[in-house]
Amino acid sequence: MAADAPLISARDLAKTYRLGDHAVHALRGVSLDIAAGEFVAIMGPSGSGKSTFMNLVGCLDTPSAGTYRLDGEDVSRLSRDALAAVRNTKIGFVFQTFNLLPRMSAVENVELPLLYDGTGTRDRRVSSAAGGREPTPARSAAATRRARALASLKEVGLEGREAHHPSQLSGGQQQRVAIARALVNEPRLVLADEPTGNLDTRTSVEIMAILQRLNRQRITVVLVTHENDITRFARRIVTFRDGRVQADVPIEQPLSAEDLIASLPVEEPVA
Repeated sequence: MAADAPLISARDLAKTYRLGDHAVHALRGVSLDIAAGEFVAIMGPSGSGKSTFMNLVGCLDTPSAGTYRLDGEDVSRLSRDALAAVRNTKIGFVFQTFNLLPRMSAVENVELPLLYDGTGTRDRRVSSAAGGREPTPARSAAATRRARALASLKEVGLEGREAHHPSQLSGGQQQRVAIARALVNEPRLVLADEPTGNLDTRTSVEIMAILQRLNRQRITVVLVTHENDITRFARRIVTFRDGRVQADVPIEQPLSAEDLIASLPVEEPVA
């Protein structure tokens, strides 16, 4: 990708869903560029098209019309397998409901994207061929996965919680695990869909502090939210309505989540 080219470039994006004889126009000719290293908040009421736009940006769906280039590559018409490869190498996802597997520990949940890229499958094949004894290449791959997962958990402040299962973690800690999982493949883009929707005020600000810190490390962050308070942490706010971009406003001085945390009262632990 050229140095001055946007990381995300959408041109005349449209998405139409068919419900019987009825056509639902979720997106109507959206054109939008997002540069590498930006922190953008996407807002809009229910049915505005913001979630559909995020699905297209995240390569979870393809447009009915228009083009979408991610990191210089036209991904508008890629196959499902090709889109999956793009997601696994360039995009990290954070969801409102965490989407953690309850029977796996925090570190095992974070390792999952590293298994999806095919490394785990190759390791199991090698191990089976060796009569059940894990050879050095497999041990090395497993150790690499574990080291990267542990580093991601450390990045979000969860040292000492690696072996905990989701039921043993608070909502904020579960969202930190989800962010660590999004980071483990070193994506260029993090898509966060209502990441604070299930969290209290202080925990929400703590999550935004993590996202701001990642953004300072030149990771592009695109956040969908319906909370005006959360948009104050972004550097740009894009508002959708009726499938179109209604407003696109840069924020010269975003609110610092770390500074806000320092001013919030510390919650007393429950006895």
